[in-house]
Amino acid sequence: MSRDAERKLIAANKKARHDYTVLKTYEAGIVLAGTEVKSLREGRVSLVDAFAQESDGELLLHGLHIAEYGYGTWTNHQPRRTRKLLLRRVEIDRILEKLRDGGVTLVPLSMYFSNGWAKVEIALARGRRSYDKRQVLAERDANREIARELGRRLKGRRPAGGGRRPG
Repeated sequence: MSRDAERKLIAANKKARHDYTVLKTYEAGIVLAGTEVKSLREGRVSLVDAFAQESDGELLLHGLHIAEYGYGTWTNHQPRRTRKLLLRRVEIDRILEKLRDGGVTLVPLSMYFSNGWAKVEIALARGRRSYDKRQVLAERDANREIARELGRRLKGRRPAGGGRRPG
C-alpha cells in the first residue's frame, strides 16, 4: 500500500512553509485524550500558533488548538492544553542538539491519521525574513512560467507572447 493511501490529512500549516525554511522533517506521535481524537476525526484542529519545545528531555507541543468535542460531557478536554510528542530517544536527542545550536525552531507542518494513529509532522526550521519570502515567491512564479512555456512548446502550440519570434 502506498504512503499516501494510508494517510488521512486532518490539518496543514501552510503559513509555516511560508514563514520558515524547512531543514528536516520528523513524524511524531502525540498523546491525546479520547474526546480529542473524536474532534480530530471531525477535522476541528488548528496548527496556526503551534510550536514544539523541550521540557525535561521531552518534546511538548504548545498552542495546538483542538476544539472541544460537541457530544462530550464533563470528560471533555481543554482546547489549548500542552501535549507530549512521541519520538524515539535518538531522534529527540538529535533534535535537541540542533535546537541548542540556535537559530532553528520546531514547528508542526501537518497533522494526519496514519493507520488509525494520530501523527504530527514536525520540522526543524529556520525563520525567513521578508525579503527571503518575496524571493521565494518570485522564484516559484518564474518556475511555474517556465514549466507552462515548456508544456506549450512540447504540445506544439505557439508561444504565449503572440507567436512571432523576434529577429
